[in-house]
Amino acid sequence: MPDRLDPRFDLSFTLNGAPVETATTTATALADLLREGCGGRGTRLACERAVCGACTVLVDGVPRASCSVFAFEVEGCAVQMIEGLENDGELSPVQAAFADNSAFQCGYCTAGMILLTEALLARDPDPDEAAIRDWISSNICRCTGYSLILEAVRDAARRKRETAP
Repeated sequence: MPDRLDPRFDLSFTLNGAPVETATTTATALADLLREGCGGRGTRLACERAVCGACTVLVDGVPRASCSVFAFEVEGCAVQMIEGLENDGELSPVQAAFADNSAFQCGYCTAGMILLTEALLARDPDPDEAAIRDWISSNICRCTGYSLILEAVRDAARRKRETAP
């Protein structure tokens, strides 16, 4: 029997470029829907208070802490998760830059860092050091110093500029 205080309803949005139609409740967090209903294990949950950045996804190109977004808020939106960045088995330039620069240790924050970088480079293809530091400041890495991450972002910017039409 459905919960009368929080009935299920249909939700439509685009996930990694593909249309999604699912049922959810008004109390469901986007992170939970993506992980449990859409198989998105790259969206990590840590603080569940929109502080750490591990659950970052892009909603219409804007980084959002999916733990603090209700699923119903993405009705009609385009949601991008880390799983949707690769193209025909090829890593995106940002993913490749992070891998080639060893910009991770445990990897827990990496998906959020990569998605933040994708959003930054969509807005500014040649960000300066201050802009890069500002953007990645919303994602906490507890394993590394940030120097390899900063280098990966600079490398990703270069790669994207070199492959831009």
